[in-house]
Amino acid sequence: MIKFYHAPNSRSSTVAIAIEEMGLSAEIETKIVTVPRQDGTGGPDAANPHPESKVPALEVNGSLITERAAILALLSELFPEAPTAVPPGHPDRGAFLMWLSYYAGVAEPLIMGMVCEVADNPIWVTTYRDMPAMIARLETALDGQDYLLESGFSAADLIMASPYQWNRDWLPKRPAIEAWFDRVVARPAVQAVAARDNA
Repeated sequence: MIKFYHAPNSRSSTVAIAIEEMGLSAEIETKIVTVPRQDGTGGPDAANPHPESKVPALEVNGSLITERAAILALLSELFPEAPTAVPPGHPDRGAFLMWLSYYAGVAEPLIMGMVCEVADNPIWVTTYRDMPAMIARLETALDGQDYLLESGFSAADLIMASPYQWNRDWLPKRPAIEAWFDRVVARPAVQAVAARDNA
């Protein structure tokens, strides 16, 4: 039995979209929970097993997995035949894991540094590189293809596009990147989860 703990309009929406894309809604039970929000609403939920009262969280046969990158990688292992899965042995598996790790370790901290206006701090730039480097990496990956992986759309696109769904103004103003983002957010699974989250 697999249970997915989700708070609408939160980081767990990325996993909710991946589950929708992979056609796993019947195999994975989604439990809606509350979480503390930046605006002061919400709060910890006793039904949420996440040790920090956050989302996403996934329970797989009694084992708890947190963090989007880990959950997205695991889903491709557990359901290797699902649409958009990038399981072990897939030619793009290495690139898939790289993008998941890159997002968690570089892209999100860099974007949050930009938003919080600390991105020019020398320590920040040394640790996470700089925004032009991330933009160049995205442009290089998208050169001649619609999505980050050669094999097509995957959860790597979902996680890399996720911050820009909150605020498109953060999106780098580069034609290839903007077109990629538009393709990602136009996907039926993205639209379906957004509609449910906003209901």
